[in-house]
Amino acid sequence: MKGCYLLVIQLRNDTFIEIGKLGKTFFKKGFYVYVGSAMNGLEQRISRHLRNIKKTYWHIDYLLKYGEIKHVFYKESNRKEECNIANKLMRKLSVVAGFGCGDCKCRSHLFYGNKETIFSNIRELDMKTYVFNATL
Repeated sequence: MKGCYLLVIQLRNDTFIEIGKLGKTFFKKGFYVYVGSAMNGLEQRISRHLRNIKKTYWHIDYLLKYGEIKHVFYKESNRKEECNIANKLMRKLSVVAGFGCGDCKCRSHLFYGNKETIFSNIRELDMKTYVFNATL
C-alpha cells in the first residue's frame, strides 16, 4: 500500500529537543500533527513510527522520544500528496519551521495547534483512521 499519513502527537511538557541538523528546538506542550508519506510500504512506515525501539533517522524520530502518538490517519494514493496536505494544514496551524521537509520546498511537515483545530482540519482531508492501541 502506498500513500500518506498523519501522526497526531501529544507532548505532555514544554521541552527543548535536539532534532538532527535542525539543532535544539523548543516544543510547547500540547498537540502536534506530522505529515509523512510512504510510497514503498505505508503500513510498514506507520508501524515503524509506533515502535518504541528504533534507530533515530528522521526528524520525527527525535520528537517521538518525547511525545506519544495518539492518532494515526492515512490515505492510499499512488501520488505523493504530503506537501499538498502540509500546505493545507499550514493555513490554520502553527508551523515548526524546517521540520520533516528536507526533501521538498515546504516550510514544514510538523504543525502545532489545539486538539480541536487539528482534528477539524484533519476531517477536511478525507483520510482514514489507522487503528492501533492508544489512549487519550
